[in-house]
Amino acid sequence: MNILIVYDSLYGNTKKIALEMLDALLQQKESFGQKMKVEAMYVQDVTQEHLLEADLLIVGSPTHGGRAKPSMQMFLDAIPLGALTHKKVAVFDTRFLEREQNFALRALLKTIGYAAPKIADVLQKKGGEIVLPPEGFIVKGKTGPISNGELERAREWAIQVIQSIL
Repeated sequence: MNILIVYDSLYGNTKKIALEMLDALLQQKESFGQKMKVEAMYVQDVTQEHLLEADLLIVGSPTHGGRAKPSMQMFLDAIPLGALTHKKVAVFDTRFLEREQNFALRALLKTIGYAAPKIADVLQKKGGEIVLPPEGFIVKGKTGPISNGELERAREWAIQVIQSIL
């Protein structure tokens, strides 16, 4: 099984989450009982060939104005319709914890939402099969740091993704 983690990052938090997932999967790959190749790549380095080789695609972006960053949007737009048919997909984002924000920002977040569900919709339209609901990992502020316990939660989530398809 070829697993590709594609991430975008603005302040390094989403990259840290993606690399934590990579590390968790690499440490666990013998216990899954299959030959696995696991790789994490910055979104701008991913080619169509990488997508073709992947059996499982894990995609993550920071939430930027309720959506993925523009570079992730360009990547998603460039995937041809049907290109992800027969591919398993999981999606995550990094975001603020809504309840810790002021009233105005909470209202805005309820209106515009988060990146992961929107990314999942696009990948599903391109043929991907979503294996778990989109997940959000919490950062403490616009630039971070990642909230306590979120790296561990990212490791656990990545393992759940694999377990959901085995």
